[in-house]
Amino acid sequence: YQAEGSEAAVSQFDKDDVEAIGLVKFDFLGLRTLTILAEAVRFVQRQPGREDFRLEDLPLDDPAVYRLFADGNTTAVFQSESRSAKDLEKRLKGDCFEDIIALMALNRPGPLGSGMVDDFIARKQGKQKPEYFHPDLEPVLKSTYGIIVYQEQVMLVAQILAGYSLGGADLLRRAMGKKKAEEMAKQREIFLAGAKKRGVDDKVAGRLFDLMEKFAEYGFNKSHSAAYALVAYQTAYLKSHYPAAFMAATMTADMGDTDKVFNLYDDCLENGLELLAPDVNASEFRFVPLDDKRIRYGLGAIKGTGQAAIDAIVKAREADGPFKDLFDFCRRIDKRVVNRRVIEALICAGAFDAITDHRASLMASVGHALEAAEQAAANANQSSLFGMLEEAVTPGGNALVEVPRWSEKELLQQEKKSLGFYFSGHPFDAYRSEIAGFVKTKLGSLAPQQEKQLLAGIVYATRTMMTRRGKMAFVALDDGEAQVEVAVFNELFERHRDLLREDQLLLVEGKVSKDDYSGGLRVTADRLFGVAEARTRYAKGMRLAMNGQASAAKLRELLGPYRRVAAAEESGGCPVTIRYHNQGGACEVTLGDGWRVELDDNLLTSLKEWLSEEGVSILYS
Repeated sequence: YQAEGSEAAVSQFDKDDVEAIGLVKFDFLGLRTLTILAEAVRFVQRQPGREDFRLEDLPLDDPAVYRLFADGNTTAVFQSESRSAKDLEKRLKGDCFEDIIALMALNRPGPLGSGMVDDFIARKQGKQKPEYFHPDLEPVLKSTYGIIVYQEQVMLVAQILAGYSLGGADLLRRAMGKKKAEEMAKQREIFLAGAKKRGVDDKVAGRLFDLMEKFAEYGFNKSHSAAYALVAYQTAYLKSHYPAAFMAATMTADMGDTDKVFNLYDDCLENGLELLAPDVNASEFRFVPLDDKRIRYGLGAIKGTGQAAIDAIVKAREADGPFKDLFDFCRRIDKRVVNRRVIEALICAGAFDAITDHRASLMASVGHALEAAEQAAANANQSSLFGMLEEAVTPGGNALVEVPRWSEKELLQQEKKSLGFYFSGHPFDAYRSEIAGFVKTKLGSLAPQQEKQLLAGIVYATRTMMTRRGKMAFVALDDGEAQVEVAVFNELFERHRDLLREDQLLLVEGKVSKDDYSGGLRVTADRLFGVAEARTRYAKGMRLAMNGQASAAKLRELLGPYRRVAAAEESGGCPVTIRYHNQGGACEVTLGDGWRVELDDNLLTSLKEWLSEEGVSILYS
């Protein structure tokens, strides 16, 4: 095939045909990780005294690297990020490069399901004695504690014990991989005959061939595994010794996937790194390390921007210095590539906070600032035409539009739209202390139990799927410390669709069990509650301190819309107690069942505005 306008011809043949005619077949694998390594090395080389830093010079016996693997702290480490990889690393406690090579080969469904991994770990830790079958095989099997892990070991065993040639051993490896009964019977005869010539007992040879046949099903190419292990080791070394440089390079490579950036952000926090907020006066397109512990957020990771727009912003900043305000920003940037949508995305992400943190005012002023910039440009052209040097003054000046500040909830919602996650805070923080009164287990502390558990979090994301019983949902709950996925089946989903909106608080009563497939937890919802219903259900009462505000009419006006008269039912409201005292005495009066109320956010806000924050108490015990 020859593409139009190209002089290059491309041919395609089946891999088996290529080998049959004697050509050598090469597989070329492009790895994003190599780009990350190159970028991280460039960051490291910027540090004083590290100008000659090279991956090729790294020692392969660094204790910090093996400690990182043993702790399972391998988020962003090549081929080591999955739950199964981290669990295996923590169990194995590897302490040499051969162990990393073995990790690459063992973390696959075949070895994990065969029991060989358990034997490997037991022998590594001295709980089982390695078995080599024959003294001549110890050099071949010693690095894997007598367990056949690699395809090369199968070939070497055949050569040493049964006299196979290199080509014959490769044919044996292929035959075992293809599992053809006729070919395997033929190979067994060749192997047993060759072993007998070398004085090997028939029973030992037969047992060894059976083991080779079994492990060949899961056998991995050691040269492949070793190459992967080297890249894994290099990424682990950088994470151990140059964490900011490595994580900045990794987040830059993943900046188009906000879910991945969020996971890496969490890992940064867990490892003591600080990710500084995006800033139009300090950030670049990419994530950049500032020192060993701090990374500046890359503007390119903000949704709705793009490299051309960010490059234009950085160019304007480098040419004439930091931006003074929104109006100065709009005058100086190239509005052909930095349009209104880009500016609004930057505001929502907090990239103007260092100039002014009033994001609502900035958003309301974008149109005005762009118009002022256009007017200033037109005036500048006119002044140039008539030789006038006076700078035009925009009517109204550079004052931002005065509007109320966004609430914390609104600010975080807008932040999530731009960055893909909550950055400067978390919506759950507003409920954390109150929820603790009846939700006893945090999401990060959940464990399988027979009894139902109550959990709470902000609806971070929802995905739906069709089943035979109708549509169901998987809801990602987030409490700012951990995230879990909750399965909501059809009937519950249809009944409570309104509760499954993103960014609102959801309480779930359900079963937590172990998920054997993923190795994590499976949470299945039995009941769902909004915050008002949960408060009402679990609160013992609401106490109002009415000192100096003893207005029965006002109280009736505020409580009336939220009355729940079905006191005897499970859905009955929360009892209300009035606490009053003056110079003559003090008393507490509990209102009748007809004045039980639903503890809605709006009711609590109104009561606190009237009686003060301290005058309204929800009692949970």
